[in-house]
Amino acid sequence: MPEMFVDKFRALVPKYLGRKWSEQDGISYDELEGLLGEHKFQVPQALVEFYHALGGCEDLMEAHDFFWDPDELEIEDGYLLFLDEMDEEANWGFREEHLAVPDPIVWIRTNTGNAGWQSEEATFSEFVFDMFDWVFGEDEDQDG
Repeated sequence: MPEMFVDKFRALVPKYLGRKWSEQDGISYDELEGLLGEHKFQVPQALVEFYHALGGCEDLMEAHDFFWDPDELEIEDGYLLFLDEMDEEANWGFREEHLAVPDPIVWIRTNTGNAGWQSEEATFSEFVFDMFDWVFGEDEDQDG
C-alpha cells in the first residue's frame, strides 16, 4: 500500500524540533515488521507510518503524552491502545473492529470515574497533528 502520511509525520521534526529529519528519528519497515509481527491483530497503516517516520524520536514520542513502543501495543476492552496521558489519567486507542481502516478514529478513556470510551472525533493523523500543535503551543498566538 502506498505511503499516505510518512512525509507529513517526518515534517513534524523540523516544525517542532528545529532540525532536519534523520533516519534515526524513525524505525525502518524491516524492523517494524519484526516488532509488529508478533501481534495477533492488524495495526492501522497510519500508526505504522507514524512509527516509521517518528518511532525513534523520543522528543516527539514522549512529548507531553507517551506513545507506546510498537512491540508493546495491546488490545484492552476492545481497543488497541497506543498512547498514555503523562499522568496516566487517560489512554487513547482504536476500536478493535476498525483496525483495518488505514486512518481510524481515535477514542479516549479516562481512568478516573466510569466515563468509558469516548470518540475524539478525529482520525489518527488528524489527532496527531492537533496534539502536537497543542503540545508545542502553535495556537497560543491566535486571537480567540
